[in-house]
Amino acid sequence: MESTGPNAAAVAWLAAAAPDPEACRREWEQSAAGLTLLPAGRRWDVLSAPGMLGRPAARLLGGAPLAGGRGRAARSGPVLFDPGDDSVAFLVPVGTAARWVGTGLRGAGEGSWVVVPHPARRGPGPRWLVAPDGSGRLTDPMALELALHEAAAGLDGPREHR
Repeated sequence: MESTGPNAAAVAWLAAAAPDPEACRREWEQSAAGLTLLPAGRRWDVLSAPGMLGRPAARLLGGAPLAGGRGRAARSGPVLFDPGDDSVAFLVPVGTAARWVGTGLRGAGEGSWVVVPHPARRGPGPRWLVAPDGSGRLTDPMALELALHEAAAGLDGPREHR
């Protein structure tokens, strides 16, 4: 995967979370899958929701593509999608996973490792719903909590949230 152009800042930002950023970049470049393991709890934590809850929450935050291709809003930080276990993972500020009191979400903070795709990765397997842009913007936990509540309320309601 090429680490120049618009993705260069995103690659640099993600790789900075690695114990050895250059090794992380090499792993992405040499891996046919375009995946590497990065530690949570250094630059960001991760909160993972089941897809049926996480996808509408991402849309509500404005991070995932809106129906009809109407663009994205900037209320979300990077968001991962893993079709293997149908989960949506939000990158949130460090310490959020340890403080999160809601049920049904998995947290990954200090001491956890996360499979992270190259920002330009497309295709099957883990991929970005909202790729990092290199700015360091993360999803605000309060906004995420509200989006998750609204998404959960919509699971039995109108189909527009699905």
